[in-house]
Amino acid sequence: MPNLPEVDRAAAARRAIAARTERAEAKKRLSAGDVRPLELLSLARSGASEAIARMRVPDFLRAVPGIGDTKTTRILEELGIAPVKRLGGLGVRQLEALKTYLRSWEAAHPVARGRLLVLAGPTAVGKGTVASYIREHFPDVQLSVSATTRAPRPGEVDGTHYYFLSDAQFDELVAHDELLEWATVHNAYRYGTPKQPVVAALEAGRNVLLEIDIQGARSVRRAMPDAHLVFLLPPSWDELVRRLTGRATESAEEQERRLATAKVELAAVDEFDSQIVN
Repeated sequence: MPNLPEVDRAAAARRAIAARTERAEAKKRLSAGDVRPLELLSLARSGASEAIARMRVPDFLRAVPGIGDTKTTRILEELGIAPVKRLGGLGVRQLEALKTYLRSWEAAHPVARGRLLVLAGPTAVGKGTVASYIREHFPDVQLSVSATTRAPRPGEVDGTHYYFLSDAQFDELVAHDELLEWATVHNAYRYGTPKQPVVAALEAGRNVLLEIDIQGARSVRRAMPDAHLVFLLPPSWDELVRRLTGRATESAEEQERRLATAKVELAAVDEFDSQIVN
């Protein structure tokens, strides 16, 4: 082993620990059903995660629900895969044999389709705050990230709170039918929900939460009638005005425009399956 400088040894140790942690978390999610076997195998082969690519095949199989040690040994023998093989190091024939087996396993263990929840309400009612709370306390619920043409507010992160796009980029998504819903809000900016991540998560059995506007909620209802729509209400009109003016993220003109829209949106409460006062 090369005589590494002390700083390099420390860095190598940190990388090794991080890789082991990532593999352990992946196996935990696989065992819990949060990720499907073929999905994890695809990640290992994509080059996106070196840590997952270096997961040994026996460790991977043992994490699949219902397989265990005895079945793992038999499966490896049947597929002609040595116990020392890693997911990223499988040959073409071995990879195809493993994929064929996993397809059969997934067909025999279908997952229930996830539920789509839509959280909507007027401006400044606190949709983002509620969504952040859900993200922190209910990690099993996947929050969809919307796209918007408005600029980020202080503290907002691209890809976490929204995908902040130019008008041309948004036009591309619309032209290629890549949005589940989209609308122009407050006569100013466009907002939309990327379709593919939502559909993929639902088909994988995950519950998905959309935090969108009233127009978007109506569009989702038309596209996915089984979605459950939740309307977030303010305690009072005066409190809604206080929240909007207090955050000081919009000009006085835009505040007036948003409040005018809110009066119309509040009248849509009966269109929703559930109402919650925030």
